[in-house]
Amino acid sequence: MNPILRAQIKKLLMAWRRHKFKLRGVHPKFYLAPGSSVCSDLSADAYAFINVKCLIGPKVTIGRYTMLAPEVAIVGADHEYMVADRPIIWSGRPNEIKPTTIGRDCWIGMRSIVICGVTIGDGAIVAAGSVVTKDVAPYDIVAGVPAKRIKRRFQTEQEILTHQSMLNGPLIEGYFLQRHK
Repeated sequence: MNPILRAQIKKLLMAWRRHKFKLRGVHPKFYLAPGSSVCSDLSADAYAFINVKCLIGPKVTIGRYTMLAPEVAIVGADHEYMVADRPIIWSGRPNEIKPTTIGRDCWIGMRSIVICGVTIGDGAIVAAGSVVTKDVAPYDIVAGVPAKRIKRRFQTEQEILTHQSMLNGPLIEGYFLQRHK
C-alpha cells in the first residue's frame, strides 16, 4: 500500500479511536492499537504507543516516544480492602486514585503490570511479564515479580546527557520513514 495512503488511514483511525474513548488529553500523533481499553482521562504525548489488548486505568500520563507492548496493564488500588465488617466486593472504592506517570522514551514489555501510583522515569525499560510496584529510576532496566533493577540502559553519564538532550529537543518526526525510504 502507498505509504501516504497508509498514513492517512492511520490518522483517520486514530481520530475515530480518540472520539470513541473520549481522549481529549492525547497528542494528535499518539497511537492506540485496536483492542485496548483506556480511561478517558489518559494523557499521552507525541509518538506514545499503546499496543493491542492493553488495559489502562485512570490518571495515567505517558511521555513522548514511549511504547507499551501488547497486554500491558496499568491498574490497581481501586478497591477498599481494609474494612473489617464487609467483604471487599461491598467495601467500595477509594476516594482518590494516585496518578501513574510513565516518562519519555520508555518501553514497557509484554504482559507487564504497572500498579497505579508508580512513576517510571525517562528512558526506563520494564521487561516482559514484570510487576512494577515501586517507582523506577530514569534509565533503569527492571524485571521480575516484583520488578527490580537489573542494569542501567546507558553505561556513561555522557550517553545519558546525549539522550536527555534529544528528549528535551524538538520532536523527531517520521524517523522510521526517513530511514526506510
